Amino acid sequence: MSYKIIEELSMNNWQSLSTLFYDGWVLRLAKGYTIYANSINPLYFSTYNLDDKINDCEKIYTNNGLTPTFKITPFVQPENLDKIIEQKGYSLVDFDGTSFVSVQTMNLVGTIEPTLHSVNITKNLNSEWLDYFCRFNNVEEEHKPTIVQMLSTIATKKCFLSLYHQDKVVACGLGVIEREYIGLYDIVTDSQYRNQGFGKQLVMNLLKWGKANGAKYSYLTVLSNNDPALKLYTNIGFSEVYQYWYRVKKSFIN
Repeated sequence: MSYKIIEELSMNNWQSLSTLFYDGWVLRLAKGYTIYANSINPLYFSTYNLDDKINDCEKIYTNNGLTPTFKITPFVQPENLDKIIEQKGYSLVDFDGTSFVSVQTMNLVGTIEPTLHSVNITKNLNSEWLDYFCRFNNVEEEHKPTIVQMLSTIATKKCFLSLYHQDKVVACGLGVIEREYIGLYDIVTDSQYRNQGFGKQLVMNLLKWGKANGAKYSYLTVLSNNDPALKLYTNIGFSEVYQYWYRVKKSFIN
């Protein structure tokens, strides 16, 4: 199969506020909340003059108060785009010591059942889930309205799940199903309860919900140097299928 499908699913299920299609490229804008929702995705065949196209994209982002950012995957069009924009002054974005994001998938056949079942599952975003998610991730209050807009416009089947321990929410996450895949997003554990197995139980409960609702496969992303998370996902059954990274133009960085 072509893993380009994962890119399509990710764009569908981690919504931006505005999406522009430009000659095979997908331009996503979301008031600066998350780099993925505010990046240029050169996913499909490109036909226009490349210099003019890049200049136009830069103008669209700067006119909206955003830094022009390219998401580079093994599927970019044209294939040598990464080298081209590097020569134009675009540098790799660093995330806590790495520039690379690992995309991982797994087949849900034989998935291990969770051992903790104290969960709350809702099909729509609610204030409780949002408050825990923002607190666990240290999200600034100003981003909350954007998050609400982004997560409320997901058109496919979704699950907002909170995991409890001794009547307290200790982890939360989002699962979205499309084309027999459940994508896992916003997986986070309260910092006071990390490294105690709650993250694994959260993921296992999301996968259980996914299987019950028709999913046969799952995908997620994780920073390539996040060893605890990589170990966790490997233990569950995920494996890497490709990596991607971002480039921004130095002259646009404040």
